[in-house]
Amino acid sequence: MNTLAEAPKQTERSEREIIQSLQEEVSASRLNLFLQCRLKFYYRYVLRLKKPKTASLHLGNSVHSALKAWSKARWLNKPLTLRELHDAYSKAWADISEGSVPWETGEEEEAKTTGWRLIDTYIRQNTSMAQTKPDAVEVSVEADLSHHGLPRLIGILDLVQEGKIIDFKTSSSTPNQTTIEHLHELQVSSYAVLYRHNTGKQEKGIELHHLVKLKNPKLSITSLPPMTQQQEHRLFHLMDTYYEEVGRAEFYPSPSLACMGCEFFGECRRWT
Repeated sequence: MNTLAEAPKQTERSEREIIQSLQEEVSASRLNLFLQCRLKFYYRYVLRLKKPKTASLHLGNSVHSALKAWSKARWLNKPLTLRELHDAYSKAWADISEGSVPWETGEEEEAKTTGWRLIDTYIRQNTSMAQTKPDAVEVSVEADLSHHGLPRLIGILDLVQEGKIIDFKTSSSTPNQTTIEHLHELQVSSYAVLYRHNTGKQEKGIELHHLVKLKNPKLSITSLPPMTQQQEHRLFHLMDTYYEEVGRAEFYPSPSLACMGCEFFGECRRWT
């Protein structure tokens, strides 16, 4: 905020350019954050404030990276041994390029072990899946929706197998299907639009694979049908709202219980 006072013209011009670029393309995560809290969106995507990763995010990213390596090896018809998969996980864990985690004493080793147990559980419960070659792995895709008057939609599909879109997630509790369908509708609808736009085909379904961090790790799979026309309409309406509201540059807080875990809590308290 001090920078705004010292060089208002330069900063204001820079922010306008950033906001314009944010209007031109959007991802599911960006859209979700904007709907959740506009001020948090501003701190992350306009000011681009850097924050250390949380332990939970670091664990999730490391598990995701290892499963990506597992899927890609299957796509190349060179499946990984359990030892090779563990090495891929250890390499991902050591990567702190996005900022180090402020670990408490002994916390890191415990978290790392938890992550590996999640991966091991996933592999052991997906022996049939391991025999099938994926259609695509960790592919970056986009959809030009300008004919709808909407921003370009971008995203990354974790895994596509036998026409189904599969997304990996880590969770601290077993998900409830109805709640999951509601919370992730925007994301899965975005993936469906991206899949259809880039393949010319309708997805056979969408699966959310939750790796649950319990004392005895478990895999919870939520199977969803193909996107409906109503879901597509809702997504497009939200994208249109995003375009208009981001353009107004009115970024304000949305206080809720979620604020307690927000990395920008301090900045928000000082917001004027």
